[in-house]
Amino acid sequence: MKAIIQRVSKASVTVGEQQVSSIGRGLCVLLGISVDDTQKDVEYMVRKILNIRLFEDENGRAWSQSVVDRELEVLCVSQFTLQCYLKGNKPDFHGAMPAELAQPFYTSMLEQMRSAYRPELVKDGQFGARMQVHIQNDGPVTIELESPTGPMDSKQLAKLEKQQQRKEKTRPKATSESGREKAASRPKVDPSASSGAEGDVSSEREP
Repeated sequence: MKAIIQRVSKASVTVGEQQVSSIGRGLCVLLGISVDDTQKDVEYMVRKILNIRLFEDENGRAWSQSVVDRELEVLCVSQFTLQCYLKGNKPDFHGAMPAELAQPFYTSMLEQMRSAYRPELVKDGQFGARMQVHIQNDGPVTIELESPTGPMDSKQLAKLEKQQQRKEKTRPKATSESGREKAASRPKVDPSASSGAEGDVSSEREP
């Protein structure tokens, strides 16, 4: 699961001409659910979103309090495009969980967040709708967060390993071989040569 967390002065969601949700100061969270996400990812995200310290305390000390500490609002917006990867210049969204599965999954996450915090302070957009999201970023402060999903990490690791193997296979060896040939062809210097030998050695070195 991926999230873009923004500290906001205010934020709102409009569908068509109707405003469906709005908050004052707090966090606006764009959430992208992947095909590999489980309840462990939900628990991780809920914990991080509610506890990340993006706000100042009563003495003005920055980065010291969370949205829960300050009793501020959270606006969550489902954002499947966060699971995009590019095929050339074309976005591909096959990494995103299908809508029929993502909707109950997303709803479950909201319920957990409301249960862990104060339900009236956790707002939502409108799942699957074409939304206009109005965000007044405060700072600006924007944090990228990704849950440590096991299966996705394994796939990424395997992909990186394959890329590294391909690089090693295609890496040219001519340079190192040429260096060995040059070293072998260099004439050996007699250490018992006269005091002018130093100059002779330098003249034989390759530029």
